[in-house]
Amino acid sequence: MKHLVRTSKNLGHAIRQARKAKNLTQKELASMSGVWQETISKIENGRGGTKLETVFDLIAALELEITVTERSRGTSDGLEDIF
Repeated sequence: MKHLVRTSKNLGHAIRQARKAKNLTQKELASMSGVWQETISKIENGRGGTKLETVFDLIAALELEITVTERSRGTSDGLEDIF
């Protein structure tokens, strides 16, 4: 699974897709990660203001990693319509 993440909405979508791919509920992910279910809901809905540490807790629980690369010239706007 690979996602282009440029916004909090993109990140929330990627986390939601990873959670669903593992057949986890938000409650189950909360238990695994130590992050409140309400916080997971906010992240998955693209709301900003989440601590970076919280994001890394979710990434670790979902067995994901973040790779940072140079930004491509395209935009992520069209990608949201695909998902």
